[in-house]
Amino acid sequence: MSYKRQSEILQAVREAGSYSISALAERLSVSAETIRRNIKPLIESGQVLRFHGGILDPGQVEEPAFRRRMQVNRDAKRAIASMAASVIRDGDSLILNSGTTTTYLAEALAAHSRLVVVTNSAEIACRLASRNGNRVFMIGGELSGDDAAAFGPAALDFLRQFEVHFAFLAVGGITLRGDLMDFHLFEAELSRAAMAQAQEVWLLADASKFGREAPVRVCELSEIDAVVCEVDPPPAFLKQCREASVRVVVPSRETRLPLDGAEPVV
Repeated sequence: MSYKRQSEILQAVREAGSYSISALAERLSVSAETIRRNIKPLIESGQVLRFHGGILDPGQVEEPAFRRRMQVNRDAKRAIASMAASVIRDGDSLILNSGTTTTYLAEALAAHSRLVVVTNSAEIACRLASRNGNRVFMIGGELSGDDAAAFGPAALDFLRQFEVHFAFLAVGGITLRGDLMDFHLFEAELSRAAMAQAQEVWLLADASKFGREAPVRVCELSEIDAVVCEVDPPPAFLKQCREASVRVVVPSRETRLPLDGAEPVV
């Protein structure tokens, strides 16, 4: 039984990159103490690495290359992108931070016209520039070798010149507390700057992001307006969204979280 549970733990961690102890306990319907007992030999053998409150895949200490990440949960990310694109109108203004899901959103906007797009991602800029009368403003700064995205003080200064309708953000993970997290300080700084320049802030998050730990905090859940996921988020997260008045959108239907504490209306 212990061997089977350890295999399940390994599979979960390899799929998501990292997992908190409490999230693993909920996933496998066992106690946190049982999880701690089962991960001890996995840590000792080097199959997983320990961090405060959880474990991670050794291969995920650094995020994998951008092209490889584009293939992870591809169908889910495309569904999220399509849903997000449906709320954007021709002529809208938006900020897209760098990320695989936001890159899929750029692809989903191929038929839109006259967009004003501000982005730090060369991948996104190339997909939307010189198309249908769009205006694309590429944020300058030091380019990341992984995903050709610009970061740094110059990028933040450039971004703060714009005021847009939407900011669509991708993050590294969402904790069980509901905090939005990222892997690098400069990514979190740029996301926070984007939030300050937008009327509405939308989070794009596939199911693997829930319970996934990352070292840098972007913001609290209450600081965004909506989250788009390909499936219903975990019940605890839905409760947090309800309490924070955050709208939850799922492809093929929309879950609006009422303010009176009632169950979500689908």
